Amino acid sequence: MAKKTVQFPEGFVWGAATASYQIEGAWNEDGKGESIWDRFSHTPGKIQDGDTGDVACDHYHRWEADLNMMKEGGLKAYRFSTALPRILPQGRGRVNQAGVDFYSRLVDRLLELQIEPFLTLYHWDLPQSLQDEGGWPARPVVDAFMEYADVLSRALGDRVKNWITLNEPWVSAFIGYRLGHHAPGHEDLGEALAAAHHLLLAHGKVVPILRSNCSGANVGVTLNLTPQFPASPSFEDRDAATWMDGYINRWFLDPLVGRGYPQDMAKHYGDKMASVKEMDLDTVAVPVDFLGVNYYTRNISRSDRIPEAENSPRTVFRGDEVTEMDWEVFPEGLYRTLGRLHGEYGFPAIYITENGAAFEDRVNAEGQVDDPARVSYLRRHLEQVHRAIGIGVPVKGYFVWSLMDNFEWGFGYSKRFGLVRVDYRTLQRIPKQSASWYGKVVAENGISI
Repeated sequence: MAKKTVQFPEGFVWGAATASYQIEGAWNEDGKGESIWDRFSHTPGKIQDGDTGDVACDHYHRWEADLNMMKEGGLKAYRFSTALPRILPQGRGRVNQAGVDFYSRLVDRLLELQIEPFLTLYHWDLPQSLQDEGGWPARPVVDAFMEYADVLSRALGDRVKNWITLNEPWVSAFIGYRLGHHAPGHEDLGEALAAAHHLLLAHGKVVPILRSNCSGANVGVTLNLTPQFPASPSFEDRDAATWMDGYINRWFLDPLVGRGYPQDMAKHYGDKMASVKEMDLDTVAVPVDFLGVNYYTRNISRSDRIPEAENSPRTVFRGDEVTEMDWEVFPEGLYRTLGRLHGEYGFPAIYITENGAAFEDRVNAEGQVDDPARVSYLRRHLEQVHRAIGIGVPVKGYFVWSLMDNFEWGFGYSKRFGLVRVDYRTLQRIPKQSASWYGKVVAENGISI
């Protein structure tokens, strides 16, 4: 049967995404301060194979070639993050002009190449000096973040129109301060809850700063959202799914739209939520122009509150297709997430700010990288985006994670998400089959199904 091409709306934004610590390297060059990820990755036993982001993809020195590569690949937009300690090495006070100049040159070149910049202010690399003062669990970090947003938006606001305040605050708070798998590596629920609140408060505080400093600013925040499926129709499994939905999704979505923290979760956490002050939630609920959605997989919730033998038989199972991250490939979850956001929360616009998959890519004898599993993953998720648009969800753009293979946090360099392969010994870039496929999607503003 002949394939047909489904078209996306005119003006749909097509891009790819990266994050500063994952690609830049130059961890202590040109006046940059130490970040919590610099400290964490240099701590023995924290990162697989002892890897660090000291060099990463060396994007700090190779940015011009990387931007030219983006242009050749047909990208229309680029979502990147700026490193806070490159701008304010101590987190506040003295501005490092070399850091500002780096991002200014980057933005200028993107615009010359007609690639629209989407700038994320925070993708997890807090200055270590701010962490030494208490980090995100301590309220003064909010003022420091406001200072950073003001400095950067005054410098770049005449050219950058699209701003994302935070990337995945759930990960920053709960993986960094509760589970300890990410920097700064703490394991304290009270700290995690305070960090989550101060991240949201910082978001609410900087939105008006960005709008003031940037004429016509388009401002949003990015959340990692994971749809929850009960493993059976039992009350216990449905309750477990509701709990996980509150923990990962509603905890951030509800305050952003003025509903405050979910009552079921707040009741459970009780006095551990002492960080919330009067009027804070009004600040958090400042209207945004868009929500960024990072989607990778779903979660199937099975209750652990009763013995397994007493629960109902499972009726929902994980599929056999998984990525190198051991995440189930479940494209329909993206459609369900988008439909829920539109129906329950009503954000004026949505961008898919991350979607992608890690697979064990190999360079063949011809020096090429065929990655059909990634092409299949992206195509099927884009089908679900198109489906969501068809029912009225205002999805305005899609960013593949990631532009290139990079430092995958606690996994070091063992997982490859990129459209472009990076040889970490030579730092050579090799566009994969998926890069060519995605370039065609961008050029045609559609996908073949």
